[in-house]
Amino acid sequence: MQISDNIEIVDLSLWIKDKQTLITTDIHLGLEESMHLKGIMVPKQQSELIIQSFKKIFTKVSPRTIIINGDLKHNFGKNLKQEWDDTLKLIDFLKENCRELIFIKGNHDNFLATIANQKGINVVDELQIDDILLLHGDKLKEINKTVKKIIIGHEHPAISLKDKSKMEKFKCFLKGKYKRKELIVMPSFNPLSYGSDIFSENKFSPYLDNISKFEVFVVGDKEVFAFGKVKNIKQD
Repeated sequence: MQISDNIEIVDLSLWIKDKQTLITTDIHLGLEESMHLKGIMVPKQQSELIIQSFKKIFTKVSPRTIIINGDLKHNFGKNLKQEWDDTLKLIDFLKENCRELIFIKGNHDNFLATIANQKGINVVDELQIDDILLLHGDKLKEINKTVKKIIIGHEHPAISLKDKSKMEKFKCFLKGKYKRKELIVMPSFNPLSYGSDIFSENKFSPYLDNISKFEVFVVGDKEVFAFGKVKNIKQD
């Protein structure tokens, strides 16, 4: 589904058509080990699920460039063993399916460069492609006049939908405005976490305040659904 001029939603990623560029965000590799350290036991299957999700995307598009827009890894502090292993494995897989791989630093990526440098990949703070600015979205940055569109992650937007007695949460994209610039907020690519409900008053990204006029694009199992503006969605 097209979310903006020249930009399409492909599963939990964005596709810039004329640049053959795939963008995803908030993968949070190593989440399971971080949870284990807190005494929460979950099976270590996230890495394989993420690769399977990318394989599904690669049946639909063939990217020249792949961009991870922040929070590739999960632990704030040192790189955990699982983060080393899973990140190197994912890098090798992605490099087999594109010509260029770029990492944008997120707030969880304090030590990502240590791993990325082993594979010759630079970690940048932001990236501008023509009039599109990519940044993680955890802190405000100066936006130059040539930028018309901003793409961020960090917020992990999701929406809870109720059908009779059944309640289910779905990941979603948001599209609205930030200081007259078009702003697209991407959902988390992480398979273990569905994210934060868009109706919650607490917002993680400083680029988001009142999102009532933002459009919602819900990601289903097989297709994407345009739900209209947040303010028009019934909150039952």
